[in-house]
Amino acid sequence: MTKQRWMWQPGVVALAGALALAAAGCSSSLGSNSASGGDSSSGPLTHLLEKPVPITLPAGTAIAVTLDQAISSGQQSSGDSFDATVAAPVEVNGKTVIPKGARARGKVVEARGSGHLKTVAQLVVALESVEVGGKSVPVETASLNFSGSNHNKRNAVLIGGGTGVGALIGGLAGGGKGALIGGSLGAGAGTAGAAATGKKDIVLAPETSLTFRLVQAVSVESKS
Repeated sequence: MTKQRWMWQPGVVALAGALALAAAGCSSSLGSNSASGGDSSSGPLTHLLEKPVPITLPAGTAIAVTLDQAISSGQQSSGDSFDATVAAPVEVNGKTVIPKGARARGKVVEARGSGHLKTVAQLVVALESVEVGGKSVPVETASLNFSGSNHNKRNAVLIGGGTGVGALIGGLAGGGKGALIGGSLGAGAGTAGAAATGKKDIVLAPETSLTFRLVQAVSVESKS
């Protein structure tokens, strides 16, 4: 038995040596991969796990949007919200911070419908927030102010025209006295016509393009 035990020892030594060489080879292979840039930190999983880096959009940055809905000075009220879509990517130093197609929300700062005779329509809107990376980011922008046209001149023409027509009819019917009566009636008709046709509200249709500008810088988290 003692002789057989000593006969097996050289085989054991050879096996141990082979295992040692294999281990050394693996270690050398891993080292060469590491040296050649085979770093697992550049993989897609690491990119998903990396922390967002805050990027500042300076004041004056333009955010272009298109409306998802109509806004009317006669239908909306101050404080109402509206939805929009970012129409162009917002970039800082060549990096996209707010992508095209991002959701946006605005607010109606002021809405005033057009009156029948004197009140001019007014509509003031501003951007309130944009969605980046699934998070709503509050923004503060300058307001866009829309004013209706002053229709006093048109009303004067309608009222005056009504007076003239009434006077003509009255004159044909009964001379001077008839002209006075007809003129009064014509003026009333002209005023009614102005009231019926002079009301002009401001309406921003869906897909209307609007560009807002930041009045304060805003920090947005974006993956590098």
